[in-house]
Amino acid sequence: MIRFICIVIFLVLFLILTIPVLIVEWILHRFRPYAADISSLRIVQWAFRFIMGLAGVSATVIGEENIPDEPVLFIGNHRSYFDILLTYSRCRRLTGYIAKKEMKRYLTLTSWMKRLHCLFLDRSNPKEGLKTILEAINYIKNGISVCVFPEGTRNDGEELTMLPFREGALKIATKTGCAIIPVSMNNTAEIFENHLPRVKKTHVVLEYGKPIYPDQLDKDTKKHIGSYVENIILETIRRNAELV
Repeated sequence: MIRFICIVIFLVLFLILTIPVLIVEWILHRFRPYAADISSLRIVQWAFRFIMGLAGVSATVIGEENIPDEPVLFIGNHRSYFDILLTYSRCRRLTGYIAKKEMKRYLTLTSWMKRLHCLFLDRSNPKEGLKTILEAINYIKNGISVCVFPEGTRNDGEELTMLPFREGALKIATKTGCAIIPVSMNNTAEIFENHLPRVKKTHVVLEYGKPIYPDQLDKDTKKHIGSYVENIILETIRRNAELV
C-alpha cells in the first residue's frame, strides 16, 4: 500500500503544481510550437519514469533499434494502466496516444494529454470514431507518431491472451503508408491490476517488433492486417514469457 499511496500523492501534487507550467507551455506554443511540444513531452516522461521508480518497475527492453526515425503507428497489447507509462516514457519523437473519451473528465490531466497530442475516442459512436482516426492520419502526415491499443480496452483475462483487434485503428497506417511497430508487453498487470489496490515491485518485458510497411505486404495480408499484427504480438508475448 505504501507504493500506491506515494504514487497517488505524487500524481496529485504533479497535477496541481504543474498548472502554472501548463500556462507557460501554452504561451510558448504560440511562438515556438515544436519547442513547446518537446518540452511537454520531456516533462511528462520525467513524471512517468518517477512513478515507475516509485512502483519498483524494472524493464527488459528488446528491439528499440527497430523504431525508424519517422512518424510510425505503434500497435500494442494492453493489460495495465502502466502500459502507457512504460511505453510513453521511451518515445523519442512526438507521439499522440488514442485514449477513451472518459479521460476528458479530469481537467488538469486532460490539459496535459492535449498538450501531448492525445486523441479521445468515443467507442460508442462510430462516426466520432472515424473522425478520431482521420485526426490520427493527419498527425502522421504532420510528423507525429500515434500509439493505439486496438483491443479497445484493458484485457483482464489470462496472461498471454489478447482480445480481438479492432481493425479500424490500422487504417492509420494503410492510409498513410507509415510503418507499424508491434509493441509487445509482458507482466504489466502484475504491477497493479492483478492485486488492487497494491502496487507491487515487478519485472516487465517490452519488445518493439520490426517495422511493417503496409504497401510491402501482399494483397491478402494487407486486407487482414489487423489479424496479422495481432498474431505477431501474441507470438511475441508468449515467447517472452520465459523472460519475466
